[in-house]
Amino acid sequence: MKVWILVVLASLAAAASAQCGCKTMKWATCEGAPPSCNCHVMVGDGQKQTLDCEKLVPKCFLMKAEMYRARKGLSTRTGGKPVESAFVDNDGIYDPECENDGKFKAKQCNNTEQCWCVNSAGVRRTDKGDKELKCEKLVETYWVRLQLTHKEMKAKVDETKLKGAISAAIKQRYSMDESFVKEIKYDPEARLIVVDVNKEKGERMTDLSRMAYYMEKDVKVLPLFTSQETFSPQVDGQKLEMENILVYYVDEENPTFTMKNLPAGIIATIVVVVVVVVAGLLALVFLRKRLSKRYSKAQQREMEPM
Repeated sequence: MKVWILVVLASLAAAASAQCGCKTMKWATCEGAPPSCNCHVMVGDGQKQTLDCEKLVPKCFLMKAEMYRARKGLSTRTGGKPVESAFVDNDGIYDPECENDGKFKAKQCNNTEQCWCVNSAGVRRTDKGDKELKCEKLVETYWVRLQLTHKEMKAKVDETKLKGAISAAIKQRYSMDESFVKEIKYDPEARLIVVDVNKEKGERMTDLSRMAYYMEKDVKVLPLFTSQETFSPQVDGQKLEMENILVYYVDEENPTFTMKNLPAGIIATIVVVVVVVVAGLLALVFLRKRLSKRYSKAQQREMEPM
């Protein structure tokens, strides 16, 4: 009897281990059995987007999946909505148009009459216009700056070991070569870690936006991986648990924003600053004129007795 129970348990364990899964996308649905697994995620109006679960999913596909789930009332941000002010990409998430390989199309309209141009990370880099707007090409993001804040630690963090720990964690979790991590700066008082991830201009094989987007979800919401472990580099046995992240994107070409589409609050601030500066300059001019007149009168009075 015991032998029979062991056989049944072994069979169940083997069946469980033979099930298909997508380790890089927790929302994926997989069919078949290893090694012939077919995984997909729902996007758009109910289309199945095929995934390569051995790699990080392209950011464009991830955003489309989030929009689909939001429209269906499904969970996308189980940990709650991230703090809006933490986003450098102030436009937030939208329903993007993707190429077949997962790259963003250079022109995005979010299913509206208003369009704009994006970089390879899907971040808007021009003013918004109508559907006649021309986006000649998809401008590549070659540099990503990650501004991370970690939680309080029991012991002091050894700054000399921090770069190695961050680089190793990025390689292990996001399958990105450590050579792309160029520089790391640390402010222990603010618990602030600034990580520069760069590739050569013109290089098109590495997509920095995938790593940055997965890391954003790790820190701000919940991981996109099936495993819910988070990005927590280890220094001398201590886990650095991150509590905030800000991502800056640097493109091979400068963005082309103008004043006309800046938020009203920013424009108002700029106007106030300009008015204050002009008023200050005028005050200096009047003061100089008044002082020069007084000096001139004083000279005349001194000369009269002579």
